[in-house]
Amino acid sequence: MSEKKFKRYLITSALPYANGPVHIGHLAGVYVPSDIYARYQRLKGNDVISVCGSDEHGVPITIKARKEGITPQQVVDRYHNIIKDAFKRLGMSFDIYSRTSSPTHRVTASDFFKKLYDEGKFIEQTSEQYYDEEAKTFLADRYIVGTCPRCQSEGAYGDQCEKCGSTLSPDELINPKSKLSGAVPVKKQTKHWYLPLDKYDPFLREWILEGHKEWKSNVYGQCKSWLDTGLQPRAVSRDLDWGIPVPVEGAEGKVLYVWFDAPIGYISATKDLTPDWEKYWKSEDTKMVHFIGKDNIVFHCIVFPSMLKAHGEYILPENVPANEFLNLEGDKISTSKNWAVWLHEYLDEFPGKEDVLRYVLCANAPETKDNDFTWKDFQARNNNELVAILGNFVNRALVLTKKYYSGAVPACGELTEYDNATIEELSQIKASLESNIESYRFREALKDAMNFARIGNKYLADTEPWKVVKTDPERVKTILNIALQITANITIAIEPFMPFSAEKILKMLNIEKFGWDNLGSMDLLAEGHVIGEPALLFEKIEDDVIDAQLKKLADIKAANAAAAAAEHVTEQKEECTFDEFQKMDIRVSTILEAEKVAKTKKLLKLTVDTGIDKRTIVSGIAEHFTPEELIGRQVLVLVNLAPREMRGIVSQGMILMAEDASGKLELLAPEHKTNNGAIVG
Repeated sequence: MSEKKFKRYLITSALPYANGPVHIGHLAGVYVPSDIYARYQRLKGNDVISVCGSDEHGVPITIKARKEGITPQQVVDRYHNIIKDAFKRLGMSFDIYSRTSSPTHRVTASDFFKKLYDEGKFIEQTSEQYYDEEAKTFLADRYIVGTCPRCQSEGAYGDQCEKCGSTLSPDELINPKSKLSGAVPVKKQTKHWYLPLDKYDPFLREWILEGHKEWKSNVYGQCKSWLDTGLQPRAVSRDLDWGIPVPVEGAEGKVLYVWFDAPIGYISATKDLTPDWEKYWKSEDTKMVHFIGKDNIVFHCIVFPSMLKAHGEYILPENVPANEFLNLEGDKISTSKNWAVWLHEYLDEFPGKEDVLRYVLCANAPETKDNDFTWKDFQARNNNELVAILGNFVNRALVLTKKYYSGAVPACGELTEYDNATIEELSQIKASLESNIESYRFREALKDAMNFARIGNKYLADTEPWKVVKTDPERVKTILNIALQITANITIAIEPFMPFSAEKILKMLNIEKFGWDNLGSMDLLAEGHVIGEPALLFEKIEDDVIDAQLKKLADIKAANAAAAAAEHVTEQKEECTFDEFQKMDIRVSTILEAEKVAKTKKLLKLTVDTGIDKRTIVSGIAEHFTPEELIGRQVLVLVNLAPREMRGIVSQGMILMAEDASGKLELLAPEHKTNNGAIVG
């Protein structure tokens, strides 16, 4: 890792897409880690700016606007305000929260493109792309849907199948259709500009693979994989009517591709923040750190650095600490399926518990692998850690001081061997805490911060001032002085992680905020200083509160299942006459015997009593039912279906079944047991 000392820090957080609110996956992956790092650097007295903003261009926003019958600007205005307000309520300490629809950003992105264009850094290519003749527009990948070539599921997009997760191109889709009109698109020629990433391969290999081996393994590994696979030119323009117009002649109806436009938003946000923006973007004395999720690694480690290198005037990031994904109750978080814990809803439903969410998301952060958020774990961490450890220690230290000394900090007398051992243990936390934050290991850093409270609890439990006060009141003065000094240290240690709680403790101690240099000091509170009124730092979360959240998710899952079932319904078949229907002889039958057909995975050989006779039926249901669970069950059988030989067995009929959206089969049967041979009609 580089030992270079920097004069200032530029911290960027991935721009949230303004087509929906922010959820806990975003927070755990990007924003909580970013805020911890920014607050820590400020506590150290460093020159720090933290920038973020809404990413407001691109196809998903135009899709949502069309769906709701409003303009894209109305969509981004709504969600920009929701996201900005929620971040503020959570305590995100951005120095600016900007947006890519701002005038400054439009000029900055246009100028960036124009400089590269004028210097011949792009290549121009004409290619065939899908075009909707009814809507009279070229179709971006997300506007094309069809059958996935990998898993055969319907509704796959031109860039990805959400069913199996495969990355696709529109040309791979089977039976592609326009999402706008439903028409079959045609191929039409269009011209675009491309950034030749392959030309930056030598630079990227030296800069990343040789120069930044200290990057997190998931980031370094993904970068190496991209480089080893071979970089290809990437389009920087799109045929859309929403975005920043391509600022060159002959580019009517074309806008900057959102992946090119969005990261420039970090620069335009800094411009709006300060007239001294250039010293943060163009000085080698600045350390730039990008906080992102793993789905943005390629853009921030390959694409954006290539853009910055091509431009030639900007610094490159020193680190790009990307986290993995956070799941919810065992399932992947999905915005489209509403399977998420939305930040703005959490803040409304859990007032005053901002730090509980920050704590849980950091303690369970997906730093090295995907992790799972569960409401039971949320409750357990609040009750067993925040309430029982941190809140308990702070409350005991302050309440005892109020009780024995009317709130005045007692003098520290002669220290015992145990006192010195405790103070020594506390002094060792700072180095570990600093190392973990500097290395972006925020889960471990949080454990370090909480260790102040753990050690404090143990100290009070071992010294028992409530007992000693009866026999040695002078000794209790020293004990509570040390406990109060630990409490003051806690306000420094937890501030990056739980700023609201740190502020509450400072108020209870009746003191101003300390700097990072003070961490570890045991004379932060002067003898005789009068503390404020103690109050509970955290409250227990009861089962009924958690049960309500679990019910909310269960209702969402049920609604998704119903919607999926509705989508799964196939189109009506051709009409048949009543006489044709009458030809079908469907009878209640009982399965007498069942066995698997040798050398097959799907087939079962069944012996059924149809009421007319006992016959053999071969059915492809072995993956859904075991032979044992079928014997004795009544089913509906089409008995006059023409016999058919399958695997050397003559099948005389068909068992009727229904298939749900998930592909699960259900046997059709009478509600109550009836006689074999009863006719269905």
